[in-house]
Amino acid sequence: MEFIEISAKTVDEALTEAVIKLGTTHDKIEYEVVEEGSSGFLGIGKRDAIIKARKKNDSEDNIREFLTKVFDAMDLQVEILIEKEADSKTINVELKGPDMGVLIGKRGQTLDSLQYLTNLAVNKTSEEYLKVKIDTEDYRKRRKETLENLAKNIAYKVKRTKHSVSLEPMNPFERRVIHSALQNDKFVTTHSEGEEPYRYVVVTLKK
Repeated sequence: MEFIEISAKTVDEALTEAVIKLGTTHDKIEYEVVEEGSSGFLGIGKRDAIIKARKKNDSEDNIREFLTKVFDAMDLQVEILIEKEADSKTINVELKGPDMGVLIGKRGQTLDSLQYLTNLAVNKTSEEYLKVKIDTEDYRKRRKETLENLAKNIAYKVKRTKHSVSLEPMNPFERRVIHSALQNDKFVTTHSEGEEPYRYVVVTLKK
């Protein structure tokens, strides 16, 4: 947010006016004094105090500003809904609009990249680490269900053929879903192989 210039009889009064104009509270204002002001002598030489003030951006403001710039550059109309979880260190972002398939990309790669870049942007100015989760059209939930079904089908194939199966490369979230889906299976086990971004899950029979 750009600075606005405020003038009043004193710096304190100018600050109060800035709070009103910016619709916030004193602790969320940052300002610099341009002119201290003076009452003059017998009213002669009297000068108003002048400050430049703006509202401090919080993490939610930074997320919205970053994503808005990205979507403007992509010429996309996107509604950005932001909600902090109870722990206040996790922020959920829901995106809505007519072209969400473009933002999801192949197997969610575009959405993952957007989430990664947003995390970098918000934590660059945050005093504590924040985790930003971005989703649209319940993609994460639908992808999780798809992977869980895949895991069960692969486990069945391994049991039937008694041969290990290597899955396609997946990101850390997707690999965790596979591991979690089969962690209690009595007959198969899972492990990851390879280097990022080509790391993949292998499903094998338990010895």
